[in-house]
Amino acid sequence: MSDNFISQEEIDALLKKSQNNSSDDFTLTDVDKDIIGEVGNISMSTAATTLSTLLNKRVLITTPRVSWIPFRQVIDECKVPKVVANVRFKKGPKGNNLLMVDVEDASIIADLMMGGDGSNAKQELSEFEMSAVAEAMNQMIGSASTSMATMLGMEIDILPPEVSLWDTNEAKGFGDLDPDMNICKIAFKLDVEGSIESEIMQLYTRETVEEIVNKMKGEAEDNNLKTAESKATVENKETSTLNVSEHIESKPEDKKEKVNVQKPSFEELNVSIDDRKSPRNLDLILDVPLEFSVVLGKSKKTIKEVLSFGNGSVIELDKQADEPLEIYVNGKLIAQGEVVVINENFGIRITNIMSKEQRLKELK
Repeated sequence: MSDNFISQEEIDALLKKSQNNSSDDFTLTDVDKDIIGEVGNISMSTAATTLSTLLNKRVLITTPRVSWIPFRQVIDECKVPKVVANVRFKKGPKGNNLLMVDVEDASIIADLMMGGDGSNAKQELSEFEMSAVAEAMNQMIGSASTSMATMLGMEIDILPPEVSLWDTNEAKGFGDLDPDMNICKIAFKLDVEGSIESEIMQLYTRETVEEIVNKMKGEAEDNNLKTAESKATVENKETSTLNVSEHIESKPEDKKEKVNVQKPSFEELNVSIDDRKSPRNLDLILDVPLEFSVVLGKSKKTIKEVLSFGNGSVIELDKQADEPLEIYVNGKLIAQGEVVVINENFGIRITNIMSKEQRLKELK
């Protein structure tokens, strides 16, 4: 090609260099980091609650650590392989949002979701396990986005996360993310009760960071403005009240109008004591059938445990042998009792009837 022309590759390189130079001018202040950290903390706490429900285990995350670093540094520092969920916003903030988890931790999450004890961490994930992890991350990011939408006061809708296995220290398959561009890293310590002690991180592009910071700062300014307006309104009302009071006090005595005041009269109520104690229409409902049931005890089991039941299985209940049984009428607790045998049939002897206040509380 002639020396007077440049190739498309050279044009792309120049454009990329220009973009990188412009991104280098942008940085996060301490206030911006606090805002991003607070948004990330609240949204990921919601995601942790969702994960706790899925795994039936306590899940905790620590205070986030926010940094503005090149994406290349994130790549170099990462311990591969990792499971990465790439999230694109359909509505709401622009840019990308990555959620990254170690493969060993992902395998434990998949095992717990499938009814295991999470003790068998693997270095590789099967297609079925990958699907389970993808569902967990999908629900986590969905709940985090809902929480973020509430904080930012805007509608946020995400596309289904693209979950993939990142097994090399090369930035491939992450859309608009370039290794040389700066990115906001939000790192959390993840603790799943008795199973996982690791790190989970979110990565925000500059577009997403700027929109979150601007929204949060704008919300704070709006709140300050509303407070100032409310204060001014109260002061105006007080001034108006004062003016009205002065006007009333300055009104000449001879212009006051006379007002007739009379005691109200009421008709006498003829209600007998018998009518109050025993309503005459009670007989109309005496033959209404009610469901009477006695609860021996209760127990909570997982689906896996229920499916393992067979003939001869013994289920431990939450009642001690000497505790009274609960008596329900139409599902409402009204009394307690003990088991008796009547002509080879089980029966119940009432030992305690709930007080009127307790029964009314049960009916609510």
